[in-house]
Amino acid sequence: MKIATAAYPLDVLTSWAQYEDKLAGWVAQAAGQGAELLVFPEYGAMELATLDGLEVAGDLERSLFAVSDRLADADAVHVRLAAEYGVHIVAASAPAATETRPVNRARLITPTGQIGVQDKQIMTRFEEEVWDVVPGNPLQVFDTTLGKIGILICYDSEFPLLGRALTECDVICVPSVTETLAGYWRVRIGTMARALENQCMTAMSSVVGAAGWSDALGTSFGAGGIYCPPDRGFPDTGVLAAGVLNDPVWTCADVDLAQVAEVRRDGIVLNRKHWDHQNGRDAPAPSIRLR
Repeated sequence: MKIATAAYPLDVLTSWAQYEDKLAGWVAQAAGQGAELLVFPEYGAMELATLDGLEVAGDLERSLFAVSDRLADADAVHVRLAAEYGVHIVAASAPAATETRPVNRARLITPTGQIGVQDKQIMTRFEEEVWDVVPGNPLQVFDTTLGKIGILICYDSEFPLLGRALTECDVICVPSVTETLAGYWRVRIGTMARALENQCMTAMSSVVGAAGWSDALGTSFGAGGIYCPPDRGFPDTGVLAAGVLNDPVWTCADVDLAQVAEVRRDGIVLNRKHWDHQNGRDAPAPSIRLR
């Protein structure tokens, strides 16, 4: 199959029709390149807050709930486009209100209209200390006609035990938004590490460019990227495709899941199979004083 990951700019929207047209254009472009799995970025849905005016969009608390209120309608647009183009879409994550506080929620939407929901597990300092966004539902493996797909939202990709929970996945999608170049590389390094240890494909998407109307987002740095185990049949670098930094386009790559299965069975190394060999060796190491 072909995977497309977005480097997605946020806009000030003046109408719902403008949002529908923007999303339809992005989906049509990716589908036109033959993509079957489309990955939009973390908090890419925050542009929906501008439909309530820039005062609401610029207010951290009010913007969370303004977007949450429109989430069902946004999902309906994705469902229609997924069916029209016969694609699977990881919709841009969004704050979703719960009985306590909002969670950071991504949705995997199939061509048949089914919706898999995945919430972020571990909050960044900004989410925890300023926004008071909280962890949501546990990690899940979505068994689709394309293969088994998991989602690690941005910061989650930097934690190997979360990646390990998705060890059955053929593809792990990593929607991200990072406000610094260092942040982009942290997520990219984590995304590549998850491909290494799980011997799977990983697909990172990013928000790019300025969103001066939002105190939460500001200016974002990023690019799309599709990564693989650096093993037999794959690029030595572990990079199938990497977009140009801050270029608002799709990054696409063809992915052979049969090759993923073969590397897991008989790769040059067997990281996924040998994970449990760490057991008993992973206690804190004693300090040995050398003079």
